[in-house]
Amino acid sequence: MKLGIVGLPNVGKSTLFNAITNAGIPADNYAFCTIDPNVGVVAVPDARLEWLRDLHQPKKFTPATIEFVDIAGLVKGASKGEGLGNKFLSNIRTTDAIIHVVRCFDDPNVTHVEGSTDPLRDIDIINLELILADAEMCERRMDKAQKAAKGGDKRFLREAEVFSALLEHLNEGKLARTFECSDDDRALIATSDLLTLKRTIYAANVSEDAVNDPESVPYFQQVKKLADEEGSLALPICAKLEADIAELDDPDEKAMFMEELGLKQSGLDRLIQASYELLGLISFLTAGSDECRAWTIKKGTRAPQAAGKIHSDFERGFIRAEVIAFDDLKACGTMAAAKAKGLVRSEGKEYVMKDGDIVNFLFNV
Repeated sequence: MKLGIVGLPNVGKSTLFNAITNAGIPADNYAFCTIDPNVGVVAVPDARLEWLRDLHQPKKFTPATIEFVDIAGLVKGASKGEGLGNKFLSNIRTTDAIIHVVRCFDDPNVTHVEGSTDPLRDIDIINLELILADAEMCERRMDKAQKAAKGGDKRFLREAEVFSALLEHLNEGKLARTFECSDDDRALIATSDLLTLKRTIYAANVSEDAVNDPESVPYFQQVKKLADEEGSLALPICAKLEADIAELDDPDEKAMFMEELGLKQSGLDRLIQASYELLGLISFLTAGSDECRAWTIKKGTRAPQAAGKIHSDFERGFIRAEVIAFDDLKACGTMAAAKAKGLVRSEGKEYVMKDGDIVNFLFNV
């Protein structure tokens, strides 16, 4: 999974990126501190996988990972190449989803590129640039379909109609992901790689005082209302506190500090959970003396396709899957005890994988 961290200059993007990746990149108080996208890969925290590691003592331990990309700040006119606009837009296209950092605190000591704190205005600035870029791409797709449709091919006629309607939607200042259409038309639109189709988490960067009661912050309430309306997620987070937490190397010291702050989870853990939820992802696990590993798949994935995540031969020659729920294994203590209780199931090609399934795939090629 690849997530792009975006936002106006000086809203806390690089501070948040530093906190979640410990990459130590510059996060100074001026625009365009981040010139090139900075990339950090972090392990997905999973207590289930750690329990399996303690049980099996494997030679190799491989958690799932998420790639975070900190992308240069955007300004008005980016779709026309202003600031670092063209580079910014091309970097967003390669991500699976967007973490849109929005400033939701007042601080006269931290310069705001627009001169004041106004999260809805800031969101509009970025979304408008993305919409303008999408409108150009939509026009090109529509023109291409119209030329191809001159031969009478109904597929291209329909494609031209769909992108014409979508262009009208975009020209009204609306995001592509809020365009209402049939599943077939949505699948067609998905082939266009539009920026405003990408699922978005609005990371509302609140002050330290507000981190335990974000609902009391009018700025956050505005962002949450907008996110609800467009089917996105709003996640309150304090980038400065996350940076402070990230500086602590000792896990016990970190846990004590978070307890003092009243935080049950770090911002990274909550961000990862929100990302999985937003993209409809789950994890299944494989475990043994050689390796304990987490694999990320879409909700609704059937067993053969999950097996294909490990190796294409597993899917091609799929016979069956031996499956046990993590909670059942943990309750029994060992796989032998779980098998004795009949908790290890044999599942076929139609089995839909569940989050936390521990699986052994049988195949023959």
